[in-house]
Amino acid sequence: MKYDMKALAHDFWYGKPHQERRLGDLYIDKTGLYKHREWRGFSDTMYYFYNIWLYNYAHMVMDVVRYGGLINFAKGVWRYRWVGQTYLPVLHWFDRGMEGMRGEGLKSSAWHYRGMVNATIFQFQRMFSSDANLRGGKKNYRWHHNVAHNETVWGGVFYPWHGKLTNVPMEMIPYFVTCHVNSHTVLNYIDAVQSIGLPGDPCPMCQAEAGLFVLDDMPDYAPIVVTSNEACDASVATSILQDWFLDKPLFAMPQPMQFDDPLLKKHCRDEIEQCWKFVEEQTGIPFDWNSLVKCIESQNELMKFEWEKWDVAAKTNYYPVNGVAQALYRIYQSQFGDLPVWHEVDGHVRKILNKCVRKKINSFPETRHRVLAWSCAPLYYSNWCTWAYNCWGLNTVMNMDSLMFNMTIRTDSYDHCLDDMAQYHMWAPMRRMAVGGLHHIFECWKYMEEFNCDMVMMYDQLQCKGMQGVHGLFEDEFRDRNIHAIWMPHALPDSRTVSRMEIRQIINDYMTTKILKALLMALGVNAALFAVFFFDLDGKLLFYVVEPTLKKHYDNMPRRDMTKMPYEMNKPNYEYNV
Repeated sequence: MKYDMKALAHDFWYGKPHQERRLGDLYIDKTGLYKHREWRGFSDTMYYFYNIWLYNYAHMVMDVVRYGGLINFAKGVWRYRWVGQTYLPVLHWFDRGMEGMRGEGLKSSAWHYRGMVNATIFQFQRMFSSDANLRGGKKNYRWHHNVAHNETVWGGVFYPWHGKLTNVPMEMIPYFVTCHVNSHTVLNYIDAVQSIGLPGDPCPMCQAEAGLFVLDDMPDYAPIVVTSNEACDASVATSILQDWFLDKPLFAMPQPMQFDDPLLKKHCRDEIEQCWKFVEEQTGIPFDWNSLVKCIESQNELMKFEWEKWDVAAKTNYYPVNGVAQALYRIYQSQFGDLPVWHEVDGHVRKILNKCVRKKINSFPETRHRVLAWSCAPLYYSNWCTWAYNCWGLNTVMNMDSLMFNMTIRTDSYDHCLDDMAQYHMWAPMRRMAVGGLHHIFECWKYMEEFNCDMVMMYDQLQCKGMQGVHGLFEDEFRDRNIHAIWMPHALPDSRTVSRMEIRQIINDYMTTKILKALLMALGVNAALFAVFFFDLDGKLLFYVVEPTLKKHYDNMPRRDMTKMPYEMNKPNYEYNV
């Protein structure tokens, strides 16, 4: 067998060209495991090995030790299914999310993942170090200084107690994150809640969140709970079940779905103040305005940099963050609230972003369509964006979830601050853009134009009653606007309803059909041109149509009688210099 040594040397140093990678061949069939990881070229492979794989393994261990210790972590792994079956293989989550990536895009996306992992470890270690379930029912100092809340309650509500109380979302770590890392775990919770009589048609996200409590797989880490009605009736049902199983002082903070009425802001303000009063009364720790201001101003800096990133994504081809990292990072950042790691990550990403803009580096050179992803995303297949780019050149420039909480908050006065916090909390993505009224759902067109997108990936969550109700309206708009749109059916965390394979086939069918249409059109044009050539239709057209028409035109054209032009004999004397 002969080898092309020049090609082998090129592939070793630079990696195989995009069209020759065949990333699916790297997997052991039906396992999700690699035969070996992708060789990305010498430089990028070494970067991945040292600065992503090894760096994150080392820092994960350090984070575990720093935030709660190895013993607490080991107890949590032994006690809770969602730790042992999900978080241990977290580096494979990195692999899937950054599959096929190179250069600055690989580096910046990896930093986003690093931030999410750090925040996740901080959260579950806070749970384990406070968990009465791991201490025979005993409640330690940390237990008394935590606030548990629904994942849809913005963490910034608790900024007035920063450093004195730690807010930890109940479902974010046991449910939401597990969907991305290892989605099989959450299926147990869906089956559990259905086993006690809940029908299968509500949102499977809410089913899984309630199932955590049915299986007693939720740490007991806080004395009080704050919940919300975000983003639908199923969420309300989840809060009711949480209240039943937790049996703790609970504050429900209802938020309006259609929030355009200015009178509703007063309602939201009142709800936030009532929540603050509840926390004060239950913990005995007073509200701290200075702490709130400090945290808000720090968070505003994160938002300002996010706008810088969006500006680059909208106006250039030099945005180096892939669709998966961009969306998930924004969700984690927004839901958790301000954390030191977000600023650390943004510092690294800013340097990479500036370099890409300055040197005009395109991290996604194979882009065929710029995609806006809209509606509720398939949580168990968050890395479809990476797959779609590698296979079809579909570059997800922006996600609906990335656009949540799109504002800064004033801190010049208590009244202004509370006003903006109320608005901020009402602008959660599903509340605003999925169930917040048709006007907000159709903000899709505005963002398509803003981010220069020519394709919409419509996440078709089969159990989402809100978005299902506008399915036909979207279809009409797609046709009227002549927009490429792919409907991606899914069931949020439940891969049994619509599998990854089915999602890929839907995209394959659409793109194949699109390419086939283009091919047929090209063949049609070619056939027509050949007929013109072979039968000399161009000559016949010129002889029988064009020439007679032009002759008639020329004959009828008004012209000057040049014979009447006098001839002047007295010419000037011209001198020629030799």
